[in-house]
Amino acid sequence: MKLNHFLTSIVLLSSVFQTKSAFAQAVRIHEGPAHLTGICEPTISVDPTNPKNVYAASVLNNFYQSTDGGLSWSIASVSSPYGVWGDPCLVTDFEGRTYFFHLSDPEGTNWKSDQILDRMVCQTKDGPEDAFNEGSFTAINGKKHDKEWAAVNPKNGAIALSWTQFDQYGTDHPDCHSRILFSESKDRGKSWSAPEEISSFVGNCIDNDGTAEGAVPAYGNRGEIYIGWALDQSIWMSIKKGKSWVTRPIARQEAGWTQSYAGFDRCNGMPVTVVDHCKKSPFYGRVYVCWGDQNKKFGGEIYVSHSDDRGKNWSDPQRISQGGKSDQFLPWLTIDPTTGALFAVYYDRRGTNTPTETNTYLAQSTDGGEHWSELKINNAPFYPSDEVFMGDYNHISAHGGVVRPIWTELRDGKKSIWTYPLDFKFSIHQ
Repeated sequence: MKLNHFLTSIVLLSSVFQTKSAFAQAVRIHEGPAHLTGICEPTISVDPTNPKNVYAASVLNNFYQSTDGGLSWSIASVSSPYGVWGDPCLVTDFEGRTYFFHLSDPEGTNWKSDQILDRMVCQTKDGPEDAFNEGSFTAINGKKHDKEWAAVNPKNGAIALSWTQFDQYGTDHPDCHSRILFSESKDRGKSWSAPEEISSFVGNCIDNDGTAEGAVPAYGNRGEIYIGWALDQSIWMSIKKGKSWVTRPIARQEAGWTQSYAGFDRCNGMPVTVVDHCKKSPFYGRVYVCWGDQNKKFGGEIYVSHSDDRGKNWSDPQRISQGGKSDQFLPWLTIDPTTGALFAVYYDRRGTNTPTETNTYLAQSTDGGEHWSELKINNAPFYPSDEVFMGDYNHISAHGGVVRPIWTELRDGKKSIWTYPLDFKFSIHQ
């Protein structure tokens, strides 16, 4: 690649990105009453076989799909004999199969049941006209299983799944521990390998920064598996090469992963891991980790670190936003596998007039995370409340220049989830 051509692309593309707000508007997918929980924790997936097909989900069992790129949506409820109890995660493989991961509630009585959270459930469907099957699940071992995420191997279609296992959920008993587990499906979600414990580091079961949580997997370009996660004011990376795992520290997380902001009594800063699989990208194979933290000088900040040697060494954390001393928080990161362009979505409070006034921003980088352009994507500010749970995450998906963030808003006593229809044209010059 000629570097000057690449840098020219960056300048031109940043200009296009900044002017999108002149004609694009956020699209509301679903709105409902602002219960203590209710609609939140949205996840979204652009279909690699047809980017006009976009799928989304939210707590507890809401599923949405669009066949026009996210401009209009249908709404349905998903059911399973193993229960559907939140923490939705959607991924779509390179044959168009969509995987809907969620927590379990097999007896349907929620916390009244000893079986709640007894497994991770995966339901699949093939294309917009198909319906979700009843689902497969990971091994049941008498423990509680929470906070899962998944990734697709672009080379062979395998599905990676990582999550937190609690010996006993919510207890402070010193003999009870949390740990990060990993399982893989090599038959497109029909069955799952025996769960592996990826690190000897364990946490407590309180569901705070002393708990091992936030595991998000990504496949490397040589078949390795990366899982970033958080514990005890640190961001960790566990890497599987062959049959063995090695865990290395990435960065210090001063506020820990359990953070709070005005109106967000609970606001996670857990890490997100992605890998550049675009062979034309000058950063092919680069591993990125993004997380939220609180800085005494700048307030809430979104950080990114990367590795170019398969996880042995990591760059110093860099802030995505240059929003001054205002808070940026609750991030998610994705990468377009067809271009190597990075996109991040997060809440932002620059230029606001009240402590809880909040906007949503989208950031993009086409030079490996070195420089970022930002765009406010919500139609109007919203005002969260500590009395209404806003969810532990937002999400974003991208493929072929189709970029679809998704986030939660609270306004006028109603909670809603939104997306922003950004089509991002970027060609790499050789």
